[in-house]
Amino acid sequence: MLQTRVDSGLDGVVVADTVMSEVDGEAGRLVVRGHALQELVASRGFEGVAALLWEGYAEGGGDASAVASGLAAARVQAFAAVPKLLAATRGLNPVEALRVGIALLPDHETTPHHYLVCGAMPVFLAALLNAEKGLAPIAPDPTLTTAQDLLRMIRGQRAGVVFEKALDTYLATIADHGFNASTFTARVVASTHAGLISSVLAALCALKGPLHGGAPGPVLDMLDEIGDAARAEAWFDDAFAKGATLMGFGHRIYKVRDPRADVLKATVATLPATAGRLAYATAVEKGAIAALRKHKPGRRLDINVEYYTALLLEALEVPRSAFTALFAVGRTAGWCAHIFEQEKGGRIIRPQSNYVGPRPQ
Repeated sequence: MLQTRVDSGLDGVVVADTVMSEVDGEAGRLVVRGHALQELVASRGFEGVAALLWEGYAEGGGDASAVASGLAAARVQAFAAVPKLLAATRGLNPVEALRVGIALLPDHETTPHHYLVCGAMPVFLAALLNAEKGLAPIAPDPTLTTAQDLLRMIRGQRAGVVFEKALDTYLATIADHGFNASTFTARVVASTHAGLISSVLAALCALKGPLHGGAPGPVLDMLDEIGDAARAEAWFDDAFAKGATLMGFGHRIYKVRDPRADVLKATVATLPATAGRLAYATAVEKGAIAALRKHKPGRRLDINVEYYTALLLEALEVPRSAFTALFAVGRTAGWCAHIFEQEKGGRIIRPQSNYVGPRPQ
């Protein structure tokens, strides 16, 4: 029997079984293929997380060294497409340009498509950021990890180990997170058997939306506007009075603190020259929570992953315009995993709608 009750935004609607990740919003817990986030990030790098996500589904799955080799070779291969990418993307922002870059990847390519796409993302992003500075693209180094090579291609030389580790932690932390909007988009497209490249492209388009992947940059804008931690509570009082959206606060699923935020906050604390900025952001966070208790007593609202993502990427000297694009570099591993899972066992996704328009007489 057709259900006619409408669940706006599919809240509470279960659409599939998955082995990829569980987001427990009440407990503030993220589990990725049987591993708690904190344990996962501490024991595996980005390549290790990708290998775990792809285990049982794709070439290299379960073998971190094989995944590292596959991604390294794919980065070298992707660099050949950089001239065409740069010629086609003048005037576009990084996410728009990445959208073009993924569209340039051919479906008939024999390289396994999960390596092809995940290898192309960092190469394309680094080339685009260098082009914005009037610099030539830097060829990838296949002896490095994704995080090491991406920072090297952006900066022109190897970054310090602590910075490389920080980026690696970030990419691993955000690799997968349940059936968020972009992941669900990837699965919808994958259910049509359109292929992995088209499915990733669709997911990237969904990530581009400011309600999904576009908030880390505005977090820094907010921190800059507040200026002084002593002004934080008053600033938030005014924001609540105006009904403004708080950047970096609140999450559709988490009713308590986003566990990814603590991982990234601890990572920021390991970086040199970030102590003052981190202390300031922590004080602002307290001001926001205090204002919330006054204006919306009983409502559960805390920081989300974007809050300390913003500080981390700022410390890594990534331009704010590229925050969403860099998020896509890490999340593509998770998109690929969900695409594999959907292709292996899922039917074409075709929900029903409840027609409320006029009917013919």
